[in-house]
Amino acid sequence: MTTSPPLRLLVVEDHHALRANIAALFEAHGHVVDFAADGRSGLRMALDAPPDVLVLDLGLPGMDGLDVCAELRARADRHIPVLMLTARDALDDKLLGFRHGADDYLVKPFAGEELLARCLALSRRHLVGDRHVIEIGRLRIDRRNGLVEREGQRIELAHSPYRILLALAEAWPRTLTRSELVHRLWGDDAPPSDPLRSHLYALRQALDRPFPRPMLVTVHGVGFRLEADA
Repeated sequence: MTTSPPLRLLVVEDHHALRANIAALFEAHGHVVDFAADGRSGLRMALDAPPDVLVLDLGLPGMDGLDVCAELRARADRHIPVLMLTARDALDDKLLGFRHGADDYLVKPFAGEELLARCLALSRRHLVGDRHVIEIGRLRIDRRNGLVEREGQRIELAHSPYRILLALAEAWPRTLTRSELVHRLWGDDAPPSDPLRSHLYALRQALDRPFPRPMLVTVHGVGFRLEADA
């Protein structure tokens, strides 16, 4: 049995044998699993009783996993961690999943212990049940609408700088390492060279340049963190 607090998971998967295997795995570790076999039912269940982690297949009858995830992000009043399952292993497919709101991505076939570990990590990474608005000093992030304000001034961010800021805000006041940020943005398929450099520069220009005190701080030899400005 796991020493972690038991999780309540919702698995939206139309393959009966895979659902049974996932149930056996998680229940053996003391977790509670609910199931839906189609996208619309899964979306309704996730909105009615938000799970700790949503395990979401992409190829679903009625409403596919991408649409379920996008609709969930638009309608839920809190952030529900979403792990997408799919047989599609191309980088473009993974990036499409992330753009629709997925937090993590696991390609079939997969090892059950890896699925368990990823769900546990997601449950810790996201403060389950948190409302959409994060406030750190005079920084305000509305995760539902993707809106960022500092001192009441709107901050315009492209997709990747916004995701870096969101990762740092969700981890605050902890420092995130470079590798943690890379994995958060690109999973196991990070682009070559230094993928963070230009996005961090863009984030600093938008978040800090108009203000007297920087919030994005480099912790040398460790990584990056946010520092409250009030």
